[in-house]
Amino acid sequence: MSSQLIRIYAFAYRNYIFAIRNFFTFAEMLFWPVIGILSIGLMGGFLGLQGNMRQFLLTGAIMAGVFQTSQLDVAYGFLYDVWSKSVKQTFIAPVKNMDYIAGSWLIGTGRGIITFFMLAGLAALFFKFSMPPGFALWVSLAGVYLTAMITGMMTIFFIFMFGQRIDIIAWMTSALTMLLCGIYYPVTYLPEFFAKLAQFIPLTYFLEYFRTGYGFHLNFTHPLLKGFGLSAAYIGALLWMIEMAFSKAKKSGMLVRLSE
Repeated sequence: MSSQLIRIYAFAYRNYIFAIRNFFTFAEMLFWPVIGILSIGLMGGFLGLQGNMRQFLLTGAIMAGVFQTSQLDVAYGFLYDVWSKSVKQTFIAPVKNMDYIAGSWLIGTGRGIITFFMLAGLAALFFKFSMPPGFALWVSLAGVYLTAMITGMMTIFFIFMFGQRIDIIAWMTSALTMLLCGIYYPVTYLPEFFAKLAQFIPLTYFLEYFRTGYGFHLNFTHPLLKGFGLSAAYIGALLWMIEMAFSKAKKSGMLVRLSE
């Protein structure tokens, strides 16, 4: 256990160094989420939204920024090696897939927390946004970070399976997830098929619970149980899938091609 913690810390430190030395990575954390919260806040003002309806939209913009920032870190933990052509060198060391996933996720969670308070502060300053009660806030954020890990792991799985040409999925998965989970609208507003599909996304339940702090009613029973239950199931399944894809990549030569 102690050796695994050291390996996780090593990957977390590596991602931290990448983050502080790469201006564009840092700007990505600030620029797009800030543009998102200002755009949504101004749109809410233009439409004349007041009270909890404005809060509904602002929570969506804030959670979208937090989610995208966090999930990209998990994907980048692997993509850094792909882009620098050093995948095989990394796996020469006695490391496991879980090591760089967990290490990257820790940095992503840290950046997500910074993003949350930055966006919430801007929303409070310009649009009179207020946070929900403490428990609803922190338990929902924990769920958002777990969902970010899941989408980041999906990116890693697909790259092991199909190579670098599919790295666009790092951005596609977050956009599709937010589209389905009701980031700016209740999922009941979606067509029936997509509303059913949304029930298989953990983020749906965490957004629902977060918004109860603003007086909105739940569309689903036991949202925390379902959200954390789905998260645990998906993380376990994806770890197994990544290990299988990793073994296949070694046999097919994909691991070497990712380093060329």
